[in-house]
Amino acid sequence: MKKVLAIAGLATIIALTGCAVTPNSANVYQARQTQGEQSVRMGVVESVRNVLIDKGQSGVGTLGGAALGGLAGSTVGKGNGSVAAAIGGAIAGGLIGQHVEQNMNNKPGLEITVKLDNGNLAAITQDADEAFNVGDRVRLLSDGRTTRVTH
Repeated sequence: MKKVLAIAGLATIIALTGCAVTPNSANVYQARQTQGEQSVRMGVVESVRNVLIDKGQSGVGTLGGAALGGLAGSTVGKGNGSVAAAIGGAIAGGLIGQHVEQNMNNKPGLEITVKLDNGNLAAITQDADEAFNVGDRVRLLSDGRTTRVTH
Protein backbone atom coordinates (compact mmCIF):
# COMPACT_ATOMS: atom_id res chain seq x y z
CA MET A 1 0.00 0.00 0.00
CA LYS A 2 2.88 2.38 0.78
CA LYS A 3 4.32 1.76 -2.68
CA VAL A 4 0.99 2.66 -4.33
CA LEU A 5 0.75 5.87 -2.30
CA ALA A 6 4.34 6.79 -3.14
CA ILE A 7 3.72 6.28 -6.87
CA ALA A 8 0.49 8.30 -6.71
CA GLY A 9 2.28 11.09 -4.84
CA LEU A 10 5.11 11.15 -7.38
CA ALA A 11 2.64 11.24 -10.28
CA THR A 12 0.84 14.17 -8.63
CA ILE A 13 4.08 16.11 -8.16
CA ILE A 14 5.08 15.50 -11.77
CA ALA A 15 1.65 16.62 -12.96
CA LEU A 16 1.84 19.82 -10.93
CA THR A 17 5.28 20.73 -12.30
CA GLY A 18 3.73 20.72 -15.76
CA CYS A 19 1.46 23.58 -14.68
CA ALA A 20 4.31 26.11 -14.64
CA VAL A 21 4.28 28.12 -17.84
CA THR A 22 6.18 31.23 -18.84
CA PRO A 23 3.87 34.24 -19.27
CA ASN A 24 3.75 36.24 -22.50
CA SER A 25 2.60 39.34 -20.67
CA ALA A 26 3.92 42.83 -21.19
CA ASN A 27 3.63 43.22 -17.42
CA VAL A 28 5.81 40.26 -16.36
CA TYR A 29 9.60 40.33 -16.48
CA GLN A 30 11.87 37.41 -15.66
CA ALA A 31 14.83 38.21 -13.42
CA ARG A 32 17.29 37.92 -16.32
CA GLN A 33 15.34 40.61 -18.20
CA THR A 34 15.79 43.31 -15.57
CA GLN A 35 18.34 46.11 -15.79
CA GLY A 36 18.87 45.52 -19.48
CA GLU A 37 18.41 48.37 -21.91
CA GLN A 38 15.46 48.17 -24.29
CA SER A 39 14.77 50.20 -27.39
CA VAL A 40 11.52 52.15 -27.34
CA ARG A 41 9.41 52.88 -30.41
CA MET A 42 6.17 54.83 -30.32
CA GLY A 43 3.09 54.26 -32.43
CA VAL A 44 -0.67 53.99 -32.69
CA VAL A 45 -2.70 50.77 -32.52
CA GLU A 46 -4.05 49.92 -35.99
CA SER A 47 -5.87 46.71 -35.05
CA VAL A 48 -6.36 44.26 -32.20
CA ARG A 49 -7.24 40.63 -32.79
CA ASN A 50 -8.07 37.99 -30.18
CA VAL A 51 -5.90 34.88 -30.49
CA LEU A 52 -5.24 31.74 -28.46
CA ILE A 53 -1.70 31.25 -27.17
CA ASP A 54 -0.82 27.54 -27.06
CA LYS A 55 2.02 26.84 -24.64
CA GLY A 56 2.34 23.30 -25.99
CA GLN A 57 2.20 20.06 -24.07
CA SER A 58 4.99 18.51 -22.07
CA GLY A 59 3.33 15.11 -21.78
CA VAL A 60 3.20 15.45 -18.01
CA GLY A 61 -0.61 15.56 -18.01
CA THR A 62 -0.81 12.38 -20.07
CA LEU A 63 1.75 10.54 -17.95
CA GLY A 64 0.32 11.73 -14.65
CA GLY A 65 -3.23 10.89 -15.69
CA ALA A 66 -2.19 7.47 -16.96
CA ALA A 67 -0.34 6.69 -13.72
CA LEU A 68 -3.25 7.76 -11.55
CA GLY A 69 -5.81 6.03 -13.78
CA GLY A 70 -3.76 2.83 -13.81
CA LEU A 71 -3.45 2.88 -10.04
CA ALA A 72 -7.15 3.49 -9.59
CA GLY A 73 -8.04 0.77 -12.09
CA SER A 74 -5.73 -1.75 -10.44
CA THR A 75 -7.85 -1.69 -7.29
CA VAL A 76 -10.85 -3.07 -9.21
CA GLY A 77 -11.38 -6.84 -9.37
CA LYS A 78 -8.81 -9.62 -9.04
CA GLY A 79 -6.45 -11.39 -11.44
CA ASN A 80 -7.02 -10.66 -15.13
CA GLY A 81 -9.94 -8.35 -14.29
CA SER A 82 -7.64 -6.20 -12.19
CA VAL A 83 -5.07 -6.05 -15.02
CA ALA A 84 -7.75 -5.10 -17.57
CA ALA A 85 -9.14 -2.43 -15.24
CA ALA A 86 -5.64 -1.04 -14.68
CA ILE A 87 -5.00 -0.84 -18.44
CA GLY A 88 -8.39 0.77 -19.05
CA GLY A 89 -7.81 3.20 -16.19
CA ALA A 90 -4.38 4.12 -17.54
CA ILE A 91 -5.78 4.82 -21.01
CA ALA A 92 -8.71 6.87 -19.70
CA GLY A 93 -6.48 8.69 -17.19
CA GLY A 94 -3.94 9.49 -19.90
CA LEU A 95 -6.60 10.96 -22.18
CA ILE A 96 -8.11 13.00 -19.35
CA GLY A 97 -4.65 14.19 -18.21
CA GLN A 98 -3.78 15.24 -21.76
CA HIS A 99 -7.02 17.22 -22.05
CA VAL A 100 -6.46 18.92 -18.68
CA GLU A 101 -2.88 19.90 -19.59
CA GLN A 102 -4.00 21.24 -22.97
CA ASN A 103 -6.70 23.40 -21.38
CA MET A 104 -4.30 24.69 -18.73
CA ASN A 105 -1.67 25.63 -21.30
CA ASN A 106 -3.95 27.52 -23.69
CA LYS A 107 -4.60 31.12 -22.77
CA PRO A 108 -6.19 34.14 -24.42
CA GLY A 109 -3.88 36.49 -26.24
CA LEU A 110 -3.92 39.56 -28.44
CA GLU A 111 -2.29 40.20 -31.78
CA ILE A 112 -1.68 43.95 -31.73
CA THR A 113 -0.77 45.71 -34.97
CA VAL A 114 0.90 49.07 -34.44
CA LYS A 115 1.64 51.78 -36.98
CA LEU A 116 4.96 53.16 -35.80
CA ASP A 117 5.78 56.85 -35.94
CA ASN A 118 8.25 56.13 -38.77
CA GLY A 119 5.36 54.70 -40.85
CA ASN A 120 6.30 51.00 -40.50
CA LEU A 121 3.84 48.42 -39.21
CA ALA A 122 4.66 45.97 -36.42
CA ALA A 123 2.52 43.11 -35.07
CA ILE A 124 3.14 41.70 -31.61
CA THR A 125 1.31 38.82 -29.93
CA GLN A 126 1.14 38.77 -26.14
CA ASP A 127 -1.10 37.72 -23.24
CA ALA A 128 -4.50 39.44 -23.15
CA ASP A 129 -3.94 40.96 -19.72
CA GLU A 130 -4.13 44.59 -20.80
CA ALA A 131 -6.80 46.23 -22.96
CA PHE A 132 -5.81 47.87 -26.24
CA ASN A 133 -8.09 49.77 -28.60
CA VAL A 134 -7.63 51.02 -32.14
CA GLY A 135 -6.19 54.53 -31.93
CA ASP A 136 -4.39 54.01 -28.60
CA ARG A 137 -0.95 55.61 -28.38
CA VAL A 138 1.44 52.82 -27.31
CA ARG A 139 5.10 51.99 -26.74
CA LEU A 140 6.90 48.99 -28.17
CA LEU A 141 9.70 47.89 -25.85
CA SER A 142 12.26 45.58 -27.42
CA ASP A 143 15.47 43.97 -26.19
CA GLY A 144 16.24 42.49 -29.60
CA ARG A 145 14.52 39.20 -28.76
CA THR A 146 11.29 40.07 -26.99
CA THR A 147 8.97 42.95 -27.88
CA ARG A 148 6.16 44.14 -25.63
CA VAL A 149 3.31 46.56 -26.28
CA THR A 150 2.44 48.86 -23.36
CA HIS A 151 0.51 52.06 -22.79
